[in-house]
Amino acid sequence: MELLNVPKLSINLLVSSLILLFSLLIWLKLTKRKTLNLPPSPPMLPLIGNMHQLGKLPHRSLRDLSRKYGSLLLLQLGYNPTAVVSSPDIVREIVENHDIVFANRPRTTAVDILFYGCKDMVFTPYGEYWRQVKKIGVVELFSHQRVHSFQFVRDEEVELLINKIRSACLKGDKFGELAKRLLILFTSSCIGDIFPYLRWVDVLTGYIPSMKAVSTELDAFLDQVIEEHKAFESNDQVSNKRDFVSIIMQLQKDGMYEMDLTQDNIKAILLDMFVGGTDTSTTTKEWMMAELLKHPNAMKKVQEEVRNVVGNKLRVDAEDVSKMKYLKCVLKETLRLHPAGSLLLPRQTSSSVKLGGYDIPSDTTVLINAWAIQRDPKLWENPEDFIPERFENSSIDFKGQDFQLIPFGFGRRRCPGIPFAVAAIEYVMANLLYWFDWKLPAGEIAENLDMTELFGLTVTKKTPLHVLPLSHFSF
Repeated sequence: MELLNVPKLSINLLVSSLILLFSLLIWLKLTKRKTLNLPPSPPMLPLIGNMHQLGKLPHRSLRDLSRKYGSLLLLQLGYNPTAVVSSPDIVREIVENHDIVFANRPRTTAVDILFYGCKDMVFTPYGEYWRQVKKIGVVELFSHQRVHSFQFVRDEEVELLINKIRSACLKGDKFGELAKRLLILFTSSCIGDIFPYLRWVDVLTGYIPSMKAVSTELDAFLDQVIEEHKAFESNDQVSNKRDFVSIIMQLQKDGMYEMDLTQDNIKAILLDMFVGGTDTSTTTKEWMMAELLKHPNAMKKVQEEVRNVVGNKLRVDAEDVSKMKYLKCVLKETLRLHPAGSLLLPRQTSSSVKLGGYDIPSDTTVLINAWAIQRDPKLWENPEDFIPERFENSSIDFKGQDFQLIPFGFGRRRCPGIPFAVAAIEYVMANLLYWFDWKLPAGEIAENLDMTELFGLTVTKKTPLHVLPLSHFSF
């Protein structure tokens, strides 16, 4: 049966015409830029440009292209010009000279549907609303004082985790499953973002309906969380133990900021917190444990430090963690080798700009290949090796000032939640390393542990890590 009774010849003619039209549009776009001194580009194919060169692991493919064409190169991904940066010197130039020009993020179909039309902190356009939302994050949610006040949450969650491991009992998490579906859809190909004139294809393939379904479920979940907090406070059950939700709701009530915090604004910000603060931290902890298992000497060294610092106490506290210098080196080295966002969330130029001696046109997508920078042999000795000791006598940090180590980003749009993320990861890992010894299942050899990557919004282990906990203490 022929589709809508349209002759096959007519369909073929339509497809050919569309391909010709899109190719012509891209050619015209490129022709207009021939007078510019653009960064070098690999050879392109008709219509798709350089998309075929991204591969299954784009951070690795782009690193290989940068070695051949330079640390600043220009790709044509469908209809979208995309600059790729793989040099800390160019990152420094962006921050010091052009940070505002590179402060926007591309507005994609997924962001529009899933993040309440860019009302969140991560994807909202640079401007007054972004400044207000960022201020909420930096001052109200992620300040060192606030992170310290959240210690009760870390205590409760780590205690649950330790007890689960002890009893080998796991149970599902509704939001965890929703977040996984969101991330899968978020990193899936959207035809309309690559070829704007083919947005209707995403409806036919089910991509947009799937996103709307996940968005509806997430929206209902967040509404429920907010209503539960409202009910808790209306019953005069106000507690000194305040979480993200209660803090933002109080800000809404007090009207402290020069913007209206609507229900959708609150949900968009919370979605950043829940998604951005869970998947990246979980991924980092998995890579950290995998590297320690693969390197038994490092595992022995960090466990000895943790146990010497804690002593015979019944619990690990935050003050203990602050004294664990080698644990901090292990975290830095893990973030160097395995930045959760290996291709930092894309930027978009708001105007044309000179960068590295080249012309970068307005509305160009910009990818910063943190993974390539952090494994550059010009910057790091034995860059492919896991060597936490490289940070023992080094002042290099990941807070956005040392451009050879940027797992959390840089400039105005760097992650504001660094103190929160680091505190959570270090505290969880310190407890896991204190209470348990860790072994691979029988038959698996540490040196042969599979470290293959799976690319997505975060770069995870392709094969999930399976380990056996052995209680270090008798109960």
